[in-house]
Amino acid sequence: MKSLLWSILLLPGTATVFTPAALLSISFVFFDETIAFSENIIVLVASISFFVIGVFLAITTMRLFFRFGKGTPAPWNPPKTLVVKGPYRYMRNPMITGVLCILSGEALLFWSPVLFGWAFIFFIANMLYFPFVEEKKLLKRYGKDYEEYTTNVPRWIPRYTPWEKK
Repeated sequence: MKSLLWSILLLPGTATVFTPAALLSISFVFFDETIAFSENIIVLVASISFFVIGVFLAITTMRLFFRFGKGTPAPWNPPKTLVVKGPYRYMRNPMITGVLCILSGEALLFWSPVLFGWAFIFFIANMLYFPFVEEKKLLKRYGKDYEEYTTNVPRWIPRYTPWEKK
């Protein structure tokens, strides 16, 4: 449990809490960007919706890693078994999608160009990291099971129906 808490604080916590807070502080001090909530009700509803979806995906996927994978999202304690349950039956990276939803919700809430930029950088970094680094490690760790999974479940855009291993 301690390892799970550390992985939450260090990985999604850094991306969704510490980095945005630091960026907002820097933009306030150096660029005179005001820190205030958007006053547009549509933007507020969209912001809260993205945030809630993101938190749901992040919590659900971390619980699945811990409960069924016997590990955490952290590279120092990865899941021992391939997790293909819950949102992982629809797309291969629901945890990162959750983090992107949280970042988008924060950027909308504060209507901050700096936070929009951070969300974009995070997105591009993961678009490059997953196919060129992470998926190679997963293929090595889980072998044919992961290869079958990648041929049936898309990386980012969810399937309409959940995938069932045959």
